[in-house]
Amino acid sequence: MAKQILAPARRETLDALFRDRLSIIQSKKGYRFSIDALLLAHFATARGGERVVDLGTGNGVVALILASRYPSLKVAGLEIQEEMARRAVRSAALNRLGHRVSIVQGDVREIEQFFPAGSFDVAVCNPPYRGVTSGRINPDPEKRVARHEIKARLRDFLRAAAYLLRSGGKIALVYPATRMVDLLQAMREEELEPKRVRLVHSFEGSGAALVLAEGVKGASSELKIMPALIVYTKERKYTSEMSAVLAGRPSLSC
Repeated sequence: MAKQILAPARRETLDALFRDRLSIIQSKKGYRFSIDALLLAHFATARGGERVVDLGTGNGVVALILASRYPSLKVAGLEIQEEMARRAVRSAALNRLGHRVSIVQGDVREIEQFFPAGSFDVAVCNPPYRGVTSGRINPDPEKRVARHEIKARLRDFLRAAAYLLRSGGKIALVYPATRMVDLLQAMREEELEPKRVRLVHSFEGSGAALVLAEGVKGASSELKIMPALIVYTKERKYTSEMSAVLAGRPSLSC
């Protein structure tokens, strides 16, 4: 019975990560994780024994990567979409991580209903990138909510993180580079002081596509700009660092 419950349904796929060390259940046509989530999971810093919360966990990929990397880490994922939350639960069980990865279906705007204040050491977040009026709204409901600020805006995720983190706790986010100013300003206003930033470029010499940012709750101002991360070589192959990310090898935080 358990195998039937955990097996992907007809409209789902079972996708492997890190040479089959992790398996993620996803919708065939709905929202599917992308390289953004992998970059975030490798950029985030955590130590054994800490409590991590993944805000807008989706299918649970970031939560599962962190739990698999740090054997004593406990991770909670919050996801507003019921079906995606269910897939995250099943993926956690499938990877035998259900004892350390818990998934809660809920809205970040009502964060007080799900967790007590100051109960986490680290927060990670891959929030919706686009405003409601920014570009064509995706007709698929899962993609629509995951990509557009329909259910919650960036500020809602940051406020939830500020509530959940202890003093000195860290938050890591991935966001479009074109909205980096909005991100850093909002982080500071929510007292999640930006401390570390890394820009992600598709190719050397191209404009930045994404920004990875880490903030610390209640910290003083001093920002470290890390070397750029390049995804592809000029031959359109993954760079050595990106290949390491895809293989689940060393963190980008060093």
